[in-house]
Amino acid sequence: MKIQLALDRLTREECYTILEQTESHIDWIEVGTGVIKEYGMAIVREIKEKYPYKTLVADMKTCDAGRHEALQAFEAGADITTVMAFSADQTIADVLEVARNNEKRVMIDLLGVTDSHRMADLEELGVDLVSLHFGKDMQKKEAMKLDMFSLVEERSGLEVAVAGGISLDSLPDIMHKSPSVVIVGSAVTKAKDKGKVVSTMRGVMDDYENNH
Repeated sequence: MKIQLALDRLTREECYTILEQTESHIDWIEVGTGVIKEYGMAIVREIKEKYPYKTLVADMKTCDAGRHEALQAFEAGADITTVMAFSADQTIADVLEVARNNEKRVMIDLLGVTDSHRMADLEELGVDLVSLHFGKDMQKKEAMKLDMFSLVEERSGLEVAVAGGISLDSLPDIMHKSPSVVIVGSAVTKAKDKGKVVSTMRGVMDDYENNH
């Protein structure tokens, strides 16, 4: 089980300070949409150069112009780019093709998806990595509902990441769903001792895997 640290709504300086404190405990670094909008592909390039051994996710949230945006991300050094599941099939197919040609990967963001038929469509297109995403604005009203995992149950061909205000308190329940990747953001980035929080999360995940 991997930890993906989402760097979002942060300054460039904050991103680097947080990475210095956490990089030994995380597997994937996510350059969040807000950070990309503020600093462009330059910050993707910079982080990949500084942490070449980490898998770098560019959270592009592409929903159109798939070929162009995928090339932007991959040429900047991203290993994975994100595409919204509600995008046109052609957009998703184009991004998947660019990824294959560049030996990279695509994560399909399932924000807002509730229809199992869409999941079947995605698999047919060749999608193999998805993120169950309980959005930031949704978190203002309620906590993540674990029933969203029903979208990916019995879909053994999918690697599943999960995001949505995950904290040390909610992590144990998430573990029981056995996602491949746990995406953590503000629970770490806003913590006083960021390294300690993410190290503790890593311990919880390792304990769960060792006992199941």
